[in-house]
Amino acid sequence: MNYLGIEEKKLKNVVSALNALLADYHIYYQNLRNFHWNIEGENFFDLHNRFEDLYNDAKVKIDEIAERILTLRHHPKGSLSEYLKISHIEEFDVAVSDREMVNAVLDNHAQLIKRMRKTLEEAERVSDEGTIDLIGGFLADLEKQSWMLDSWRSRKFATEASIY
Repeated sequence: MNYLGIEEKKLKNVVSALNALLADYHIYYQNLRNFHWNIEGENFFDLHNRFEDLYNDAKVKIDEIAERILTLRHHPKGSLSEYLKISHIEEFDVAVSDREMVNAVLDNHAQLIKRMRKTLEEAERVSDEGTIDLIGGFLADLEKQSWMLDSWRSRKFATEASIY
């Protein structure tokens, strides 16, 4: 039964894009957990809490992406080895500064935003409004989160520059 009204074969590229986004979100989530656990220094409280907020948000989005794939009558990818193969986001090391952590998160955001736009393109080709709505909301939210982190980074950089 095709309750979606979209031919299943037309959804192949949408599902592929969603699985790639799912992989990116998993690696991003793990990077955030890593940073949350390992942040030190004067920005500990700001960033420890921010990273926790971001990974909790990512956890919800991971589930929503997987459920969208299931709604489209396909199966989400579920292994870390598979995620690492198709993700554009790389695992990040622990021994980095707070600024490097924020830069890495913003780099991850840039990759997620690219992947979301690709997913939207694929969904628009087949008039998959459910995926368009879901990912469009994710995109707006991530753009806002990126702006906030970039503002923090800019403020910190300006403060440090004025010291010298």
